[in-house]
Amino acid sequence: MAELTTSSGTRISFTMRIAQIVFSCSSLLFMSLGVEFYGYTAFCYLVTVMGLLIPWSFTLAVVDGYSVLIESPLRQPGIQMIIIIGDWVLSLLALSAACATAGVIDLLPQLKGFHCPSSLCSRYQISAIMAFLSWFHTAASALLNLWLFHSM
Repeated sequence: MAELTTSSGTRISFTMRIAQIVFSCSSLLFMSLGVEFYGYTAFCYLVTVMGLLIPWSFTLAVVDGYSVLIESPLRQPGIQMIIIIGDWVLSLLALSAACATAGVIDLLPQLKGFHCPSSLCSRYQISAIMAFLSWFHTAASALLNLWLFHSM
């Protein structure tokens, strides 16, 4: 079935979940390398959202991997709807966290009397970029699954 090539339980979905895990973990890693991230609410929010996104993506990667191994994509509308809602919620949270982090990173060097060490600021920028890439894959997964939901 050509219309189900990107739905949950396929190789493409598995690849997107792995990309979500990689980008979320790298965003969390780069943010955690800077010890002072807890001083800013946007950075704490990013850490929290990435902490939620990693187990969600890992669980769905395991389900997708198992579905690929047994060569049977998920076709139950109830499960598909849960995945769509979870992806949408986490996608919006990831986007808001990435935007908040990017905004704070843009504002920090402009504050008078504050010196942002270039190593910390560059780590925070890389973390924001990884968060945007993670959001992109989560949003793409949600859109593709929603688009294919009506064909079930």
